[in-house]
Amino acid sequence: MEAIYIVMGVIALLVVVLLVKTVRIVPQARAGIVERFGKYKESLPAGLNYVVPFVDKVRYTIDLREQVVSFPPQPVITEDNLVVSIDTVIYFQVTDPVAATYEIADYIQAVEQLTTTTLRNIVGGMDLEETLTSRDSINSELRGVLDEATGKWGIRVNRVELKGIDPPPSIKDSMEQQMRADRNKRAAILTAEGERQSAILTAEGNKQSAILNAEGDRESQILRAQADREAQILRAQGEGQAIQTVFQAIHDGRPDQSLLAYQYLQMMPKIAEGDANKVWIVPSEIGKALEGLGSTLTDLQGIPQEVDGPRTRVSMGSTEPQLPKSSTGELGSTRATDEAVKEAIAAAESAAHPGRSDDAADVAADVTPQTAPQQTDPAVDPTNVPAPAEPGVDDPTRE
Repeated sequence: MEAIYIVMGVIALLVVVLLVKTVRIVPQARAGIVERFGKYKESLPAGLNYVVPFVDKVRYTIDLREQVVSFPPQPVITEDNLVVSIDTVIYFQVTDPVAATYEIADYIQAVEQLTTTTLRNIVGGMDLEETLTSRDSINSELRGVLDEATGKWGIRVNRVELKGIDPPPSIKDSMEQQMRADRNKRAAILTAEGERQSAILTAEGNKQSAILNAEGDRESQILRAQADREAQILRAQGEGQAIQTVFQAIHDGRPDQSLLAYQYLQMMPKIAEGDANKVWIVPSEIGKALEGLGSTLTDLQGIPQEVDGPRTRVSMGSTEPQLPKSSTGELGSTRATDEAVKEAIAAAESAAHPGRSDDAADVAADVTPQTAPQQTDPAVDPTNVPAPAEPGVDDPTRE
């Protein structure tokens, strides 16, 4: 019985070994290369496959997916004799498992070496600047050469990329200095343009400011001149009216020696005003004026006892100054004002000295017509105006 069990165990073991050797499971996107007695027999697709045990053998399992291989940096000499390091990345896919197995021993190493040689050939015809700026053209040429060379190996190169192009450190420093100089130059140009525009704007602002200041000064001078002219006109009118008022008051008041002597006495305190006044100059007429206060026997020379001046007040017109209303009539108004002032002065002189000249009488006649109604000074009571004294009769107020 034990021998039977041993034989059955051996038979079962053989069956299991036969099944393992007969059944082959190939994963998805893989291909199995089957050899019979060392010779290629067939390629197994993905899934469950059967082979003859101990006769057929699955030698290789090829990956049919697209693969990515990154190669280490390779030194490449450019046309201008500069050594640069270039990193490449290859995207390829096995299209023929049999060719990839039997046409090339190691297709990955083959692709790497082919990439290095092709890259050196392409970059050797370019200078450094062109190499750094022509990545797309290098990728296209490299992909075309690799795809053509690896076609018989059952490999298709889909894409080639350059990860990095590293020039030597000295070249990097030179490039940085050049870039820094370029940036400094552009900064200097921008600064100069900004300063120029600033200077232009400043000059334009100063120009406009000078123009506005000049216009303001001109208008100010014009207004100041107009104001001075109007002030002179008003001052002349005021002086004319003051002269008229003084002469009219003198005529209406009919002053005599007593009044003039009293005015002299009022002036004496003003003569003594001031701390530095040590020498007084007293007019010689004061003594006579003082004598006239106490006696009427002696008359002051040049001062009449009676005044025959007009009792009526000369019309002086409006006391409000009249200024020119428009710039077109300013010259005519000024001349008219001057003539009015002259006429007023002449009238006042004529009233003060009735018989001095015929011209003054004519001017006074023009100012105050003889047919005009007589008016009294509103500041003097008409009842207090003394009547003209008859010849040979003394004035009782002198006693």
